[in-house]
Amino acid sequence: MKPRLLDPFAQEYKQLLDTELRTLVEKLNAPPIIKESMIYSLEAGGKRIRPLLLFATLDAFGIDPHRGLPAAAAIEMIHTYSLIHDDLPSMDNDDLRRGKPTNHKVFGDAIAILAGDALLTYSFEVIGKISAEFASPDALIKLIIEMAKAAGTEGMVGGQVADMEGEGKSLTLQELEYIHIHKTGKLLRFSVVAGAILAGASQSQLDNLSAFAHHLGLAFQIQDDILDLVGNQQLIGKPVGSDTANLKSTYPQLLSLEGAKDALQRQINLSTEYLRETGLNTNLLEEITDLVATRDH
Repeated sequence: MKPRLLDPFAQEYKQLLDTELRTLVEKLNAPPIIKESMIYSLEAGGKRIRPLLLFATLDAFGIDPHRGLPAAAAIEMIHTYSLIHDDLPSMDNDDLRRGKPTNHKVFGDAIAILAGDALLTYSFEVIGKISAEFASPDALIKLIIEMAKAAGTEGMVGGQVADMEGEGKSLTLQELEYIHIHKTGKLLRFSVVAGAILAGASQSQLDNLSAFAHHLGLAFQIQDDILDLVGNQQLIGKPVGSDTANLKSTYPQLLSLEGAKDALQRQINLSTEYLRETGLNTNLLEEITDLVATRDH
């Protein structure tokens, strides 16, 4: 078995990102309670898969991944804000996130809402302050526009709305894919695209990396649906079967468990094919792809 290159890489950059996130929030001139709430959810654990994709994309171009730290922090802030809001009583009404009480259970609904708002808005400040040494003005504008689209109504927010409207309904596979492409996939895709933009990728490389991330995002969500059915609650950090309880359509429900596993493998295969078309050193990205396919939480 080949030694895993990803493990030490992920450990190094996860620690770097965790330190950066806390530092960024602590230096804010804001009421302590809102900073405490923001840090609580930022430090609730998680795989940091989105920042890791950005760092690994830079590595594929032979560029120091440290350059991606501000963009990675911004992406993780957006992801964390979405989780805080998803867990609220008016949304998914979850009591646990990554094995810990959800933000609103600790700080109350109002502070949880404001912590999410704060993380979203701060993310644009953080990415907007990327040094000109690392991103030209044109590249920076492109990053900001792409991040806004990935997080907004054409991306994550639109997917969340479609997800909520689909509760209690029998969705088609196309409708379910729309939800997952937008709710989960768009921000995953941006993580890779951001790395490519910072690396000065060619249009061909950008197109292939974007397609890679598109299929990886679908694979990620299919595996999420599978784990919601057969996963270990202690490992995934939230109750198993919550999608069923919330009357949500899932891949196993539409395709059967075996059908969902086949769909997962198809998306993984497509992801790998597009990676190979880039002509880059994609070892780390390939390992992340394998991790998405085999993860148990």
